[in-house]
Amino acid sequence: MILCLAMGTAGAVTARQSGPARADAHAEAQHADPAAVFANGEEALQQGHLEDAEKDFRQVLQLDPKAGAAYANLGVVYMRRKQWAKAVEALSKAEHLMPQVAGVRLNIGLVYFRQNEFLQAIPPLESVVREQPDAVQPRYLLGLCYFFAQRWEEAASTLEPLWGQESGQFPYLYVLSNAAHRAGRTELDERAAEQLIKIGNDSGEYHLFAGKYHLNLEQYDVALADFEAAAKADPNLPFVHFNMGLAHLKKQEYRQARDEFLKDAAIEPDMALNYEELGAVYWLMEDDRSAEHSYREALKRSPRLVDSHLGLAKIYQREKKYAEALTEADAAVKLDPERPEAHYVRGQILQHMERKQEAQKELAAAQRISNSREKQAESALPSPELVQDTQ
Repeated sequence: MILCLAMGTAGAVTARQSGPARADAHAEAQHADPAAVFANGEEALQQGHLEDAEKDFRQVLQLDPKAGAAYANLGVVYMRRKQWAKAVEALSKAEHLMPQVAGVRLNIGLVYFRQNEFLQAIPPLESVVREQPDAVQPRYLLGLCYFFAQRWEEAASTLEPLWGQESGQFPYLYVLSNAAHRAGRTELDERAAEQLIKIGNDSGEYHLFAGKYHLNLEQYDVALADFEAAAKADPNLPFVHFNMGLAHLKKQEYRQARDEFLKDAAIEPDMALNYEELGAVYWLMEDDRSAEHSYREALKRSPRLVDSHLGLAKIYQREKKYAEALTEADAAVKLDPERPEAHYVRGQILQHMERKQEAQKELAAAQRISNSREKQAESALPSPELVQDTQ
């Protein structure tokens, strides 16, 4: 849930208006106080008229540049449009003006979460949970962020208090059981797994999350059996074929992986990760043109996918198109400066371009970051079914 804020001076909510009536109200608001304009913006936001809402909240800020609630709701407008950079900018200004309002920090955490930038989402969500330990949404989101960051004990400890509210939900039980297993908390792992089976009723969704549990434990054949059962129960269930593709990819069965990602893309044509994984498969199959196309399709849907930029960089490097390769590597480093592979790929490209000093600095950065991570874990499996569950 995205949180919208009321303006303290706004007074009563205006009557619902649309069309010419709302246009007249907007014109009158130009000569009114900020509260009246804000009320119009609130009404437009409630009705989903995002363009009108944006105009009103910007008008409020012209009248009162310190109206934190206007920045907050402007951030909501951008969140609903998935204009994440603009959302962060507006919400950050709201936080500066209203540091005591937890809802603003919750929305900042949500923006980063929706972009799969889980490490960036953790600090604002932690601050909300400290202030509101009984609030379900921020605690659940924080637990998921810890899970994606492979901070298993923190994930289990954060999510366990939600048992009373969430133990009837497959995604919660899957994450809790998996985190508890990795953290060595056997009793909690078994309790969550038993509850998952108890509510499962042999449904497609149950087999999806049971399969994902085994996939995380690298039990690929067991996972595939569950995914196949899920597909049989519900052929159009989202994320089933995506996860089947991941299992085949882990088994180096590239053609089967390709086919499964294509099936899921037919069900969910707007999910960027299908195309990113297709790009990885085509790269391994040495089909560079299909890989390039897939990565471009992924970035069209989600421009901040680091793996897609790196995939393109490696394609262009293999084709000796070093200028294009460097552009993509630059984007990857900018998006995730703590990613060793991004610096390594950029260093390799710079070597080919005879920019040796810059290359050495990038390769040294890659080595330094890698060495600073004790027992660096393998990247977590993509889990769009969990991100989708929070929307």
